[in-house]
Amino acid sequence: MQVHARYTDRTLVVCPTGTWTLRSPIPSLHDAVAEADVSGPVDVMAFDTDDLEGWDSSLVTFLFEAAEFCREQDVELRTETLPSSLARLVSLSQAVPEQETDEEVDTEGLLGRLGLWALDVYDEVVNMLTFVGRAVRSIIGLFTTQVRMRWRTFGVALQSSTSSALPIVTVISLLVGLIIAFLGAVVLRRFGADYYVSYLVSYGMLRELGALMTAIIMTGRTGAAFAAEIGSMKIAEEIDALKTLGISPIDFLVTPRILAIVIAMPMLTVYADMLGILGGMAVATTMLDLTYTQFLTGLLEPVVLSDGIIGVVKSVVYGSIIGVAGCMRGMQTGNDASAVGQATTSAVVTGIILIVLANAIIDWAAAVLQV
Repeated sequence: MQVHARYTDRTLVVCPTGTWTLRSPIPSLHDAVAEADVSGPVDVMAFDTDDLEGWDSSLVTFLFEAAEFCREQDVELRTETLPSSLARLVSLSQAVPEQETDEEVDTEGLLGRLGLWALDVYDEVVNMLTFVGRAVRSIIGLFTTQVRMRWRTFGVALQSSTSSALPIVTVISLLVGLIIAFLGAVVLRRFGADYYVSYLVSYGMLRELGALMTAIIMTGRTGAAFAAEIGSMKIAEEIDALKTLGISPIDFLVTPRILAIVIAMPMLTVYADMLGILGGMAVATTMLDLTYTQFLTGLLEPVVLSDGIIGVVKSVVYGSIIGVAGCMRGMQTGNDASAVGQATTSAVVTGIILIVLANAIIDWAAAVLQV
């Protein structure tokens, strides 16, 4: 693709030749005009397309540049020799006045970057609240029989969130209990308070680490899986197909997964608490020479029911966060090849941040209420 120009009787004739395609650089109009050896004033710009073999948007872009050149130089533009479709596009570009755009926001300075970050956070919060609202409305609709849940999806998600997760929850919980007991044994031994290691392990597992560690495991495992499943369906346009058939993706895909993880989390947390305490008992009976009776007595005397209840309440909140974060990021998946990976990563990051934030809020509320 090339362009030449010739000057004849106050008319500049531009001659695009060859096949114009976006795969090649667009020739410069100014270079062609400079080579035309213009010896006098130019009143008209016309086109000679006899040697034009083919074209795409690259030629349209070139003609828009020519129209802009004529407007700036106060030169009449004639498009009669152009293909009719091209002539209409050029005429349309001249008929529609250029719209003024808003002044660009300064994004280089500190205030500009801070403002953009605040806007991103605001949009993120609005999107999340909107998604949570739709999910809650769908769950309420289950009880009023206005929404029909796909029980097969619920069963698969529940099985994936419970029995399939048991091996990793078992290993991590047991190791966490061992670590707490080992650290407690090292510190408490210095003060002659070995007996209280059971209280340290049980309090830590029941109230904090049992639910927290299980939630982090499930965020990386189940939350990411939710995002990948729904994201893959979105790329394959299956979600668009559901909307076309009048089926709500929230009712069909999101609600079963959120309910499954919310039900699974308390069961996994209780299981993790038991294994953590078992791991702590193993350390206490081997390193501190405590008997099983002494360990259990030290566990049952100071630990109250509210410690375990708070852990279970946390697990329900964490389960809601995992389900919402995973499904929301899946629904927000883009259309390119790396979109699913980005969605799963974002689901894990969002889930962990919200879980830690929720943990701090619940602990603060429990301290205020003296629970």
